[in-house]
Amino acid sequence: MVMDQKDYYQVLGVDQNTPQEKIKESYRRLAFQYHPDRNRGDPDAMERMKEINEAYAVLSDPKKRRDYDILRERYGPHGYDRFRQTYSEQDIFRGTDIHQVFEEMARAFGVRGFDEVFKESYGPGYRTFEFRRPGFFGRGFIFFGPGYRKSHSSEALGSSEIFPGYAGRLTRYLIKKMLGIKRAERGRDLQDIIELDPRQAEEGGKVRYGHARRDRELIVTIPQGIKEGQKIRLKGMGAEGRDGGEPGDLYLKVRIRRPLLQRMRELLKI
Repeated sequence: MVMDQKDYYQVLGVDQNTPQEKIKESYRRLAFQYHPDRNRGDPDAMERMKEINEAYAVLSDPKKRRDYDILRERYGPHGYDRFRQTYSEQDIFRGTDIHQVFEEMARAFGVRGFDEVFKESYGPGYRTFEFRRPGFFGRGFIFFGPGYRKSHSSEALGSSEIFPGYAGRLTRYLIKKMLGIKRAERGRDLQDIIELDPRQAEEGGKVRYGHARRDRELIVTIPQGIKEGQKIRLKGMGAEGRDGGEPGDLYLKVRIRRPLLQRMRELLKI
């Protein structure tokens, strides 16, 4: 069963006034009814199971339920679409106790637990992690969404909203190491000096510039009337990025050449 326009309350067979404990009771009953181990060979049961999980993850959380209720009231049957524009699967399932419900069913009836069912349901878009370090233990799951690629997952793991605070930074680092994920890093900005004669600085125009570290010659556009000490930014001409990251920028500090006698006078303040 796949609904054309989802409504989380209809999915769980409850209404907007149903208290939290009744929502959990309804979810337990439906989760057992549509568990993949009890409906082998029925692809509709798997889709129904995913709908039930998503609906419960939202309605069992007071804040998510409140946000959904507001959109449902405002947009009617399109409330679900509006909700999913702001809530990803990672957002929806964060903080849920679904895994506890699945583990209770696994112990009571011998069916598969949370991790196995979710891996089968969501494929490579769902990944679990667990790590132990002296004084630190982490366990959980991450959704990377449709069209999962490692480059996409690095953005999710880099988010402080998913793993906040100091422990979150450590968690993000350890997960990326375990999953072999490299985060794209922007290249460093570079600094250099470009020398102009007074006429070039006054009139502006095109000037040849050779960057020793990049081993190439560039044509730089000099703004008319540029002053000593001002900087010219060359976008993307800095150090190369890593793992698909964009290059940094190159900043050229202007130095205006003066006749030797004038420079000596300036230095001696004659």
